[in-house]
This record gives sequence, structure tokens and C-alpha cells, in this order.
Amino acid sequence: MADKTNKKKYENSVKLLIIVKFVVENNFNRPKPASQKKKAMTDRLDKTDIQILKALQENGRITVKELALKVHLSTTPVFDRMHRLEEEGFIQRYTAVLSPSRLGRGFIVYCSVRLRRMGRDIANDFISRIKDIPEVAECYNISGDFDFLLKIYAPDMRYYNDFLINTLGTIESLGSVQSSFVMNEVKNCYGLPVSLL
Repeated sequence: MADKTNKKKYENSVKLLIIVKFVVENNFNRPKPASQKKKAMTDRLDKTDIQILKALQENGRITVKELALKVHLSTTPVFDRMHRLEEEGFIQRYTAVLSPSRLGRGFIVYCSVRLRRMGRDIANDFISRIKDIPEVAECYNISGDFDFLLKIYAPDMRYYNDFLINTLGTIESLGSVQSSFVMNEVKNCYGLPVSLL
């Protein structure tokens, strides 16, 4: 009788170990939700990484030597950190900020677009058409009364009116448009608030 009881206890213990092992393995191997991934990614940034990102955002042409002086490290670890930040997608690219007014494109319009109806093929067609229009600098799929928000650079109102009729107006899926004209640029820091991380 004692042997049967011990055998049953042993079998139950083995089953429990198998269940625990299964749960642990599946929890560790389960993909993390996007919010946890983002948190994990920003947790990988230390104070020096943030200083590097801030300095590069202020001046993309800063040399590694100048950057090393700013963050109080030698050039090799700074170069390695920059490379890691690029590889991990924190730095997407380096670019120059051009003056729209000096280049004759100082008339800035935010154009809210509503499609005739929303559907995958219609939205994809609109997106592919918008990507090929050079006047559209930015395009966002948004929530609310409109489907997309476009940022458009034009020389003047006459040009924009022509653009609206002869370029945007040729997109069949377009339902309605509401244009907001920039009267004065109050703030544009051309970057993200990395100091708040």
C-alpha cells in the first residue's frame, strides 16, 4: 500500500514538473507585446546614449571627436555607441534641414483628405499615388473625420490651387479635401524630445 502511495506521489511530482517546465518555456519564448518591446528598447539607452542622440539631433555633422568631448568619453566607445544606435534603429538617417522659403517653397499647406470610401485596395492605391507626388513632403494615415493628413510645400496659392485640381484631383479615390495654410511657423525643433527619456 505504501509503495502504491509513493508511486502515485512520484507520478504526480513528475507531471507537475512537466507542467511547470512547459509553462516556463512557453512564457519565456512567447513574443513580448509591442509596448513591452518599446520599453525594453528605451531601457537599453543610458544617459550617455541619450546625450549622443541629443547632440546628433542638434548637429548631424558633428565629428566623433567633438561628440566624444561633449559626452566625456574617448572616440572609440562613442563611435561604437553611434554604430549600435544606428544598427538598433534609434538613428534612422542623417539629413540636412533645408530652407523652404530660400528654395521658393515657403507656402506650406496641411491638407486633410477623406477618401470616397475606405477599403484596402482604395487606401493602397491612394498611398502609392501620394508617394510619387514630390510636393507632398509628409503623409499620415489618421483617425477622426479624415483619413489622411498631407504636408505640402508650394511656391504660392496659385500653384497650390493648380496642384489641388490637376494633381490631387486626378486621384479617383479622393472624396473631399480640407486645406489649412501655415501663416507663421511658431516652433519647429526638427527633432524628438530625447531629453525627456
